[in-house]
Amino acid sequence: MEMERETVLEIAVSVGAVVVFVAIIVGIGVTYGGRGLSSQGGVALLAAIAGFVLLMTGVGFFLARRKG
Repeated sequence: MEMERETVLEIAVSVGAVVVFVAIIVGIGVTYGGRGLSSQGGVALLAAIAGFVLLMTGVGFFLARRKG
């Protein structure tokens, strides 16, 4: 089964965004971790989640404009 180039691009961009998000979460855990997450770590985690939502929104708009 062959996939179109457009589908492969969509998958690659989406997986790349998720890998960046996971790397940021791991970085926050290493930086602010220990026995528990500090209050600064909690704020950083919240910012990372909000940033991920915005990033995925941007990726969605980018991919939608490429098709349309």
